[in-house]
Amino acid sequence: MKERSKIQKVLMGVAVVSYVASIACAIIAAILSDGAANPAVASMMASVVFFAGVGIVLQVISSTSLPSLKVERERT
Repeated sequence: MKERSKIQKVLMGVAVVSYVASIACAIIAAILSDGAANPAVASMMASVVFFAGVGIVLQVISSTSLPSLKVERERT
């Protein structure tokens, strides 16, 4: 497998931060839930879905073997 670029390493770090934020939002939603319909709980659960989705997408991008897109000129 080709060596990851710097941006792919950064994206993996952001994906991990996103997963941590998702877990934190889930914990906050569990703490705030009191059995009643609470808009704050709904907001936290929406944040869980968002952060988990961002983490998955960034992890896939960072683990993909991307081709080099440089245009090489032939010298004649």
